[in-house]
Amino acid sequence: MTTALRARALGRSYGRRWALRDCTLDIPAGHVVGLVGPNGAGKSTLLNLAAGTLAPTAGTIEVCGGRPGDGPGQLAKVGFVAQDTPVYAGLSVEEHLRLGARLNPAWDGALARERIARLGLDGAQRAGRMSGGQRAQLALTLGIAKRPELLILDEPVAALDPLARRDFLQSLMEAVAEHDLGVVLSSHLVSDLERSCDYLIVLVDSRVQVAGEVDELLAAHHRLTGPRRDPARLPAGQHVVSARHTDRQTTLIVRTEDPIHDPAWSVSGLDLEDLVLAYMDPQGETGPRPTLEVRR
Repeated sequence: MTTALRARALGRSYGRRWALRDCTLDIPAGHVVGLVGPNGAGKSTLLNLAAGTLAPTAGTIEVCGGRPGDGPGQLAKVGFVAQDTPVYAGLSVEEHLRLGARLNPAWDGALARERIARLGLDGAQRAGRMSGGQRAQLALTLGIAKRPELLILDEPVAALDPLARRDFLQSLMEAVAEHDLGVVLSSHLVSDLERSCDYLIVLVDSRVQVAGEVDELLAAHHRLTGPRRDPARLPAGQHVVSARHTDRQTTLIVRTEDPIHDPAWSVSGLDLEDLVLAYMDPQGETGPRPTLEVRR
């Protein structure tokens, strides 16, 4: 499996405060990867380190086979749309395209202009007078038209209304299909990840809690409900992700590749939101959680 991003003991501090610390991570190439975690987990810091807009304080990071920000060749491999889909308020759409052509050696002007026309954006309109959805589409166009190997999107749709968010994600998936584009998408909106991502990473306190292809992760996780019992009594192959108890009942989220034969349990599947929340939930009563990765 080729790797789009590899981090080893990666950290970034601001004085005495660590925004990201001891992060070890592998993101495979050729996927639309959803990166999710609670506020403060280090997602935005990780993505800015990957884009080369920040330098690490500790550890190493490699993106598309090179060090982020290490010269024009490396910069050309990565497209980055930061939070709030930043564009220049005083520049028109056309001026953004001309700037993109000057700054990016592999710039695809035909692709950019075709997208702008298809989206119905006015080339003379200044970005500061556009709607949030239009600005997001402009930022996405700039990211795609530089023809990167990896496109990094940090909460690009968080401030958009549901219709604009749907249109943005539809445009993204069309670009992935047309241009063989790898994507890392950070989002708090699990419904967006369900529609767009085929690979999931949950990051909590700078550490990967679970990583793998979405279909395989969902197939390997189950909800068990039954009479109250100690999770430590489960078979060795059943890894407890989270546990909740009432006086008489226990509900567990477990990861296992083996069949569950115990008739005392009622077994059901999870959706993606269930899976994400199980790994993010600080109220889990399971002690340290294993770092799990599903591989092909």
